Amino acid sequence: MPTYVLRVWMPDRPGALGAVASRIGAVRGDLTGIDILERGAGRAIDELIVELPSEELVPLLVAEIAEVDGVDVENVGPAPEEPVDPRLDALETAAVLVAERSVAGLLEELARRAMRDFTADWAAVIHLSGPTPLAEVGAVPPAPWLAAFVAGSRLSVAPEVSGSGPDDVAWADLAAAELAVVLGRRGRPLRARERRQLAALARIVDHRWSELVQRSSRGLHPSATSQP
Repeated sequence: MPTYVLRVWMPDRPGALGAVASRIGAVRGDLTGIDILERGAGRAIDELIVELPSEELVPLLVAEIAEVDGVDVENVGPAPEEPVDPRLDALETAAVLVAERSVAGLLEELARRAMRDFTADWAAVIHLSGPTPLAEVGAVPPAPWLAAFVAGSRLSVAPEVSGSGPDDVAWADLAAAELAVVLGRRGRPLRARERRQLAALARIVDHRWSELVQRSSRGLHPSATSQP
């Protein structure tokens, strides 16, 4: 059965999700996954995984859900071929990153995993003093644009949490490394929970970066190769 991801705005009140689920069932759809992306100001943004008997039912599904009072469909698209579990994916990504044994490999894996976990169109790791990407995947914007974006965003308070800047771009600091990870995704805004997840990912990488740099420094110290 074709499977779709729907991003839905709904009132943050009891019964709202049940009403949406009922509309999904009315078009013979099966609600197989729910992920709450953001809550506030009396509304919630949920990402729903829905199986349908046929793709021709997608317009009807959207129309049915839109009939629920206070509910809006922000986006609908095919689900990834592999099953998605954001919490499991985040744990697997953390495990891969802490196992990396080189700085270059760590930064490359950060860009690759960030693009995968956030279904982004591109991701890059840049140095704050020089915007040329140290690692990149996808169609990364020009280096001057990246530099201007991060420099402007750093003037805001906790941009990875507050969501300042373009909705389709997110970034997070790697403070100890003086780096930043930046990613972009067309069509679906990056929500507050996703930005917090990216910031947590950056903290893991920053800590591992410090470990690897310290280990490398100890290996280069004369005492490391001196003979008794």
